[in-house]
Amino acid sequence: MSDGDYDYLIKFLALGDSGVGKTSFLFQYTDGKFNSKFITTVGIDFREKRVVYRSNGPDGIAGRGQRIHLQLWDTAGQERFRSLTTAFFRDAMGFLLLFDLTNEQSFINVRNWISQLQMHAYCENPDIVLCGHKCDLEDQRAVKEADAQELAEKYGIPYYETSAATGNNINKAVENLLDLIMKRMERCVDKSWIPEGVVRSNGHSSTEHLHVDKEKDKEKCAC
Repeated sequence: MSDGDYDYLIKFLALGDSGVGKTSFLFQYTDGKFNSKFITTVGIDFREKRVVYRSNGPDGIAGRGQRIHLQLWDTAGQERFRSLTTAFFRDAMGFLLLFDLTNEQSFINVRNWISQLQMHAYCENPDIVLCGHKCDLEDQRAVKEADAQELAEKYGIPYYETSAATGNNINKAVENLLDLIMKRMERCVDKSWIPEGVVRSNGHSSTEHLHVDKEKDKEKCAC
């Protein structure tokens, strides 16, 4: 696909404490590689990937493929960058919330991250996929899978145990989030709720930005 050859541009945001592996997660997803050297993200960075999304109809038959241009934004986890990070919440369509399975505090802080999303995202119930990262370090595990699953169920969000080192569940987590986004869009006849994180391409040259009105969002969409 060329630069303008897509149906939708969708922005995802990766969130979580510093050191949980957000950058490695995204690099594994976009490039299929793992960098063992820890590099702290300063402020905001992003990666991109093109995918084709096919939804299944009531009869189980896949529909026409939608060409998706994904922008995956990588945010700094440090507190001093928090105001910058939250400024990007409104523009994102979906959120990958990561914690480190070897760091219990990063798991405890998941609740704080979700509270921040409920305050600053495009609606009070945004689409989130929770990822317990670094599952390859089983001998260093500090968070039980059952506890993480229980927390995810409390908030009604999917949970995956992922590893950038092995690639375990990386694609599945992102694909699940994209599926949630596309189904949310399909449910809404009036697309005026769609946040600025989604851009629909009209042909090959022009794009139409679909802006969100927060009050209409709450009235028209199952947020």
